[in-house]
Amino acid sequence: MNRILIAEDEARIASFLEKGLRGSGFVTAVARDGVAAHDLAAGGGFDLLILDIGLPLSDGFTVLRRLRQAKVALPVIILTARDSVTDTVAGLEGGADDYVAKPFAFEELLARVRLRLRAGRAPEATVLRVAGMSLDLRTRRAYAGGRAVDLSTREFALAEVFCRHPDQVLTREQLLSHVWGFDFDPGSNVVDVYVRYLRRKIGADRIETVRGTGYRLRAG
Repeated sequence: MNRILIAEDEARIASFLEKGLRGSGFVTAVARDGVAAHDLAAGGGFDLLILDIGLPLSDGFTVLRRLRQAKVALPVIILTARDSVTDTVAGLEGGADDYVAKPFAFEELLARVRLRLRAGRAPEATVLRVAGMSLDLRTRRAYAGGRAVDLSTREFALAEVFCRHPDQVLTREQLLSHVWGFDFDPGSNVVDVYVRYLRRKIGADRIETVRGTGYRLRAG
């Protein structure tokens, strides 16, 4: 089981990442400042580092530079502000393997985490199949009942979450955090709206409403 170190000082984002990654089968630890992040990452025991640039005590650039100078080959995904091209370029040139711009949807980060962990292992399935529906994660094409289905980016992300958790009840909060990211409004009805869109395209009987809880994709 892969262990991921989250270097993030903002409690809300750190909690969001921990919950999502643990729910996806990873073991996590959190470092709240750059000094702790460096010491934990350099000490081994982790398979990947998610590194925020704006850490206290020692910023993300410094942490990354010190790790690479010490020949620590741990894959690093940096978190940066969406409009900070300079930070993104500096991070990649400093030895980061990838970046995710804030705010982000969890599925975007998860895809990048899996990509960085894939090296040296058997390739992960790129087509998800559940009960006559399939999603091709590389081409972003969807099929249901033997026909191609045109899904928007959000609809595809929602369908992917359901297909990765067949027959599992997913709460609205879980779906919000996975598809819309940490910067969502808990009182929004956007999940219900997009489930309705998805039902129209893949079949109303595939997604079951669990009253008072959320939704479940029927696998059989």
